[in-house]
Amino acid sequence: MKIAILDLYEGEANEGMRCIRDMVEQFKSEVNIPVTYQIFDVRQHLEIADLSFDVFISSGGPGSPLTSLGSAWEANYFELMDGILRHNRENPFQKKFVFLICHSFQVFCRHYGYCKVSKRKSTAFGVMPIHKTKAGKKEPMLNPLADPFFAVDSREYQLLEPNEPKIWSGGGNILALEKERPLIAFERAVMAIRFDESIVGTQFHPEVDSDGMHRFLLREDKKKIVTEKYGEKKYLQMMQMLNEPDKIRLTHKTILPYFLHTAAAVYSTAEV
Repeated sequence: MKIAILDLYEGEANEGMRCIRDMVEQFKSEVNIPVTYQIFDVRQHLEIADLSFDVFISSGGPGSPLTSLGSAWEANYFELMDGILRHNRENPFQKKFVFLICHSFQVFCRHYGYCKVSKRKSTAFGVMPIHKTKAGKKEPMLNPLADPFFAVDSREYQLLEPNEPKIWSGGGNILALEKERPLIAFERAVMAIRFDESIVGTQFHPEVDSDGMHRFLLREDKKKIVTEKYGEKKYLQMMQMLNEPDKIRLTHKTILPYFLHTAAAVYSTAEV
């Protein structure tokens, strides 16, 4: 099974790519099929995978998901995505799997008209509760997680006004929304969508592990974002949650591993 890791970080230092690589290495050690992977620097070097790969994990990244419209990297990126969608329509028993994280999720939803992308009034950053929708409560990928579950949230943009008929028409559902804010009259942003049985995306970062988030929260710029918006007490609570087995640790062990093992099961069946 060939895995393409699509790096959208544009050379910016991050924990996400390390976590994705570690997770794929762990997956390789758990399955009884040959697994290889390759990393493509999509934005900085205009690298892109082809359709010889079986699984695609597309990362988060910096900057606006709106200003890249019409860029060379997006042209390459969506030529690939169009090819995957076409392949899956023509090969329903040998589908290719795609997992979209944060920035990738935003540009995918914008490009295909699943949601409206808009800039947030302030940056969301930290360990946040994510609430399952009715469909999310039935989603096997989320079954081991509580409601709400906790995940790493890092975004200046958000997805609003989902086109639910379009999502449903492909066999998909909205799986999760951001935390409830009863005193604020704002629409809750979309945090996860299953587009169909082989393509899923999250606004949050399921790949990030506790060690990586701990290093991030110790950075003065990240600590300042959290303490200025939520206060010192909330910052200390986030640090504590990193050590709790039912929070970030469980999300990290659940979502992407489920995705990879599901893809492996389909790949193994198709190979027989």
